[in-house]
Amino acid sequence: MTLIRKFYAKYKLVFFAVPVTALILGSVQMITDPPLLLLERFVPGSGWIEVTLACVYAAIVINGMKDPNKVEQWRKITWLIFSVVFFSQLLLGLVVDARFLMTGKLHLPVPAIVIGGPLYRMQLSIMPLLFISTVVLTGPAWCSHLCYFGAFDNLAASGKGMRNRPIKNKMAIKNVFIFLLITVALLFNLFGVNSFIATASGIFAGVAGVVILLVFSWKNKIMIHCTVYCPLGTLVNYIKHVSPFRMHITEACTECMACTLKCKYDALNLKDIRARKPGITCTYCGDCIPACSREAIIYRFWSMPPQTARNLYLVLTISLHASFLFLARI
Repeated sequence: MTLIRKFYAKYKLVFFAVPVTALILGSVQMITDPPLLLLERFVPGSGWIEVTLACVYAAIVINGMKDPNKVEQWRKITWLIFSVVFFSQLLLGLVVDARFLMTGKLHLPVPAIVIGGPLYRMQLSIMPLLFISTVVLTGPAWCSHLCYFGAFDNLAASGKGMRNRPIKNKMAIKNVFIFLLITVALLFNLFGVNSFIATASGIFAGVAGVVILLVFSWKNKIMIHCTVYCPLGTLVNYIKHVSPFRMHITEACTECMACTLKCKYDALNLKDIRARKPGITCTYCGDCIPACSREAIIYRFWSMPPQTARNLYLVLTISLHASFLFLARI
């Protein structure tokens, strides 16, 4: 019995993440038509192989990320894997077989289009539904685990030399970008702008994002694209509190500012720390937690103990990450 308890204590998060992942993808396998699992589209019944692979993947990732000191390393790798798979699938859908695409039709892989596309078409699609579901379940985890574009911004911002001063006029700039996106999409719909111009505008938004991450994120070692430019990220900042998850800074904090140097989202400036909660751009990624020698940065989920709240956040976030990895997209 003692051996069993030790085994469970060591792998208890695996015992939760695997069933949640299986429930999500198993439901998708049984309910959706046409199938959303890639293998199922080519060989009937093989979707269950993907469900199994996703469960194994979720088990490996959550076992690695249970240690707060290893979260940043694991998140960087798994997030990049997610993005590489996403764009590889897009390429295969374009040049090999349309079955690699979710609908068989191309949708621009630009985060802003998740907002702008439905407004332009006045039609809800699967991507906004996936996005909304993640925000409801895990708050802003989309911006640190699930965005196919953000992993590259994270990579560009990697390395030494991270800034420790706040970005000036951050919220004003963010609000301008999302206002422009919504206004342009609605005007395009109102005046019946053809799809060629709409697509060209979306491509321009995507290219601008690439330039921002290659120039500004790389130079400042902070995720300027995700934190300042991306309208989808701004929407997450405003609606993330529909989820009960929170990040909190306890009174044990000595304002040493060590966490500030770990935050790539510009969410742990002195003003935020003194307010005892990360700023609006916090994505709950957890990279900052090991930097605090006083263990003052914690997860909250209603009245749960901090460690339990963190475990629940990891289970839900990694299960969603693993599930989305094996779905047809675009």
